Amino acid sequence: MYVDEVGNADLRSSDDPNHRFLSLTGVVIGLPHVESLVHPQMEGLKSTFFGSHPDDPVILHRKEVMNRRGPFVSLRDPAVNAAFDGELLGLMRSWDYTVISVCLDKQAHRQKYTVWQYDPHHYCLAVLLERYVYFLNRRGA
Repeated sequence: MYVDEVGNADLRSSDDPNHRFLSLTGVVIGLPHVESLVHPQMEGLKSTFFGSHPDDPVILHRKEVMNRRGPFVSLRDPAVNAAFDGELLGLMRSWDYTVISVCLDKQAHRQKYTVWQYDPHHYCLAVLLERYVYFLNRRGA
């Protein structure tokens, strides 16, 4: 399972609407599938649209992609953006994977647990791993 986060675990920032939530998302995918299909296709996509090279790989950071910064300036062209979106969505539809996502409202967490507060990142990770274990159990793994 590959895991990434959106947001930060700082409870003091939870009153700011832009920092109120923390989410952890895991992508469960077989390594042979990654090696044989996902990785080569993703690298091909990045090479086609952004000139990614093994010596200088392009990393798809959401914020940079959405703001069309760095290697993603080409996405400012509506035609290039539409082509990229179409290719990426097509690839994502063709791959075999499961997504598990956990989202925490840090403001509600802080208000509910006034004396002792579980670290938001640790809480989300514990819940994510619990869901992953359920996923594995359902498949007899």
